[in-house]
Amino acid sequence: MIEVQKLRINYKTLEEFKKFRENGLEELAMHEELQTKLIENTSASPFFGIYEDGKLVARMSLYRIDARYDRYFEPPQDHYELWKLEVLPGYKGKGYGSVLVRHAQSLGLPIKTNVRLGAQDFFIKLGFSPVKYEPARDRGENPYIWKP
Repeated sequence: MIEVQKLRINYKTLEEFKKFRENGLEELAMHEELQTKLIENTSASPFFGIYEDGKLVARMSLYRIDARYDRYFEPPQDHYELWKLEVLPGYKGKGYGSVLVRHAQSLGLPIKTNVRLGAQDFFIKLGFSPVKYEPARDRGENPYIWKP
């Protein structure tokens, strides 16, 4: 059984995130994001991950957004914003990405994410829908939403 864990904000996690930076797209690295939280000594972690044999192999960040900042749901409501879902090479195709997204869905709030080119079918299979693009709101992003 694949288990999703809330990642701790510590130097061990920072080291594990470096592996994602080496293997993925720079904008997915989350290294600086984690390092900032270390400096700020933030205890609430938005990071979730899956380990295989003691190695972090898949991760995402999940931020709760207050309804007053909602630009995607009608009526405006609290929701999660899912960011930087990534699975390391060699571990793709094992369902880790789907398990992470389903974990986010199990929290019971709507979810908004920005889908990278080529990942549209993955998110559609998990019940997400694209939203009508609005240049002023979306600023080059490719937003998809999921409602419980």
